[in-house]
Amino acid sequence: MDQFERSGLVFPVQDHGPADGAGVVLLHGFPQDASSWNQVVPHLTDQGFRVLVPTQRGYAATARPLRRADYHMHEMVGDVLALLDAAGLDRVHLVGHDWGGSVAWSFAIAQSSRLHTLTALSTPHPGAMADAMIHSTQALKSWYMGLFQLPWLPEQIVSRTLGKSLVDTGLPSADAVRYMAALTEPGALTAALNWYRGWRVSALRKAPDVSVPTTYIWGDHDFALGRYAAEHTAQHVTADYTFEPLKAGHWLPETRPEQVAVAIIDRARRAE
Repeated sequence: MDQFERSGLVFPVQDHGPADGAGVVLLHGFPQDASSWNQVVPHLTDQGFRVLVPTQRGYAATARPLRRADYHMHEMVGDVLALLDAAGLDRVHLVGHDWGGSVAWSFAIAQSSRLHTLTALSTPHPGAMADAMIHSTQALKSWYMGLFQLPWLPEQIVSRTLGKSLVDTGLPSADAVRYMAALTEPGALTAALNWYRGWRVSALRKAPDVSVPTTYIWGDHDFALGRYAAEHTAQHVTADYTFEPLKAGHWLPETRPEQVAVAIIDRARRAE
């Protein structure tokens, strides 16, 4: 398959590996796109997995709604559910990085019966994030999330500063150039920022525990997500859980693809 539809939106999707392989879904974050997983995918297909990599809402011209409400988390969860149904997959191994990690946690909470396993990169469980906002310096690290919820102003700032910020925080320059070029498409930057505008703090405080076998991978030099939430995520998973801290920054799919792939494969194999 090369696309799926939901509510009039058309989502591009890359479909790699054998059609009868166990399904793995990879969800990108901000301001990435499906190409962020390019170095991870071959490791998974070599092991016989069918790997689906969707371009998430807002990042494709054919799936770029305008309303802030269109970017509430339940819409993203609905998109993943539509992908699984379109692909004919009852259950998958779900992997998400950054905002894709938030979607993955939310999907595991809302649709646990559709998952074999969960692997979250960088982004902690939302309950651990809520605790970290109170008990650590996480609120200071997350200052930009409040800024990005404002109208108009973030577009002016981000268009001028984001490229340099990406490289300064450890993203390879070739990836930064590619992501920034995609954001110059009409409406693309606003759509990407609408993920922040659709975010609600209450979703952190009310998030239930996850009952799916889970691996959480975190870079100990992550500029955006601190140690407190990383170490306390274990308290919010009731199934088998593995925490894998890496000597790395935030951009794990691009900078640590082999370690990420090994962790995904190990988590999937243990669920067989």
